[in-house]
Amino acid sequence: MNYVSPEPAAGALAREQAALAGIARDGGTVDIGQALDDGPFTLLQRFAVLLTALAIVVDGFDGQLIGFAIPTLMKEWGVTRNAFAPVVAAGLVGMGIGSAFAGLFADRFGRRWAVIGSVLVFGVATCAISLAPHVEALAALRFLAGLGIGGALPSATTMTAEFTPARYRTFAVTATIVCVPLGGMLAGLFAGEVLPAYGWRGLFVAGGVLPLVLVVALLAALPESPRFLARRARRWPELARLLGRMAREVPPDATFTDVREQKAEKHAGFTALFRDGRARDSAAIWAAFFMCLLAVYSAFSWLPSMLTGEGLSVSLAGYALSAYNLGGVIGALACAIAITRYGSRWPLLLCCAGGAASAWLLLGVDAQQHTGLLILGLGLHGLFVNAVQSTMYALCAYVYPTSMRATGTASAVAFGRFGAILSAFAGAAVITTGGASAYLLMLGAAMAAVLCMLAVVRRHIPKTQTAKVG
Repeated sequence: MNYVSPEPAAGALAREQAALAGIARDGGTVDIGQALDDGPFTLLQRFAVLLTALAIVVDGFDGQLIGFAIPTLMKEWGVTRNAFAPVVAAGLVGMGIGSAFAGLFADRFGRRWAVIGSVLVFGVATCAISLAPHVEALAALRFLAGLGIGGALPSATTMTAEFTPARYRTFAVTATIVCVPLGGMLAGLFAGEVLPAYGWRGLFVAGGVLPLVLVVALLAALPESPRFLARRARRWPELARLLGRMAREVPPDATFTDVREQKAEKHAGFTALFRDGRARDSAAIWAAFFMCLLAVYSAFSWLPSMLTGEGLSVSLAGYALSAYNLGGVIGALACAIAITRYGSRWPLLLCCAGGAASAWLLLGVDAQQHTGLLILGLGLHGLFVNAVQSTMYALCAYVYPTSMRATGTASAVAFGRFGAILSAFAGAAVITTGGASAYLLMLGAAMAAVLCMLAVVRRHIPKTQTAKVG
């Protein structure tokens, strides 16, 4: 895969002409890699990326609803914070399973159905949560919702990567992933209005209806990935029609190849992630996802609860998590731009260091006396942490070629979910025993560990403008 900076108009035109020339090579044989990676970024491609981004917005929205609801549920049901640790864990276990199986499903049956199926599952399950009569039912339904929430993320990022020309891919993948904190930010603002008026049940009804509406739009308008279609000879006529809609006219009986990626592909399946010199990078990326998701979900699940425990109102606690997510949106986009220009190594390492430092600098800040400063600091922490988390998906898209890309991304996220699951119990225990100080120490330590893991990765996205095969 290629990761290059946007070019001047003349250079871009030359690349697009070369890509279109690749369509006609060897008679009726089309190099799908050249046609997509070096070709124009057409309206249809942008629309497909937009639809996958919307799937991640509702994914982030539903994924964080439980964090906003827990303080209200604690009062209504008369239970302690620790009683909700299994509920949070159940959702995160579901996300881990969903991430792993969605990647395999997407590589076998297509990215389109993986995205649609994931959104449908978490939409239905989130609606059903509104009917939960007790903690046990809430945990079971949260597990089912987690299957879809976990599956949507790797499937959507793979779809985005495979619809986007190489020179825009890092930014496009990151912009898709940044929709997770964007959805969380919208959920915080929404919860601040809905919880007082309609309670937690109304919050989950709304959270379930939104993805179900999106499912209808996805069924009507989302095309299958052209790179996936190129690997299914029986679907080549469908691919030829799709390319025509993407300003790449090909004969109806054209055959397809992917020269660049086939050079890098000697094995397929899970074991390929640890062959051809990828073992060290795969292990380091998995560990980085583990620690980063520990930090991220400690905030998503427990930040409002920690702040209410420090004496803030439910509304202020919700706004603090919204600030965390807003910082994440800004940080992820800024980091993606930096990676496009400088490569991924130093931007990621600097953001890891910023994530650790910003958490530790908040130690000793009194939540009630310096609420504004605390919320600002949490926004800054969210900026650094989500910058790392979001752009690691682009790193996966670079490290793994097409045949294993969805599996590689999904496996890294699935392993990372164990860190998220750990956060369900660690967050509750740390806040209960040590309060805000212990909580912030944990967040900083997690990001320091991510820094060490990403420093070990060999195949970082390069800063040069020369082509590179994943």
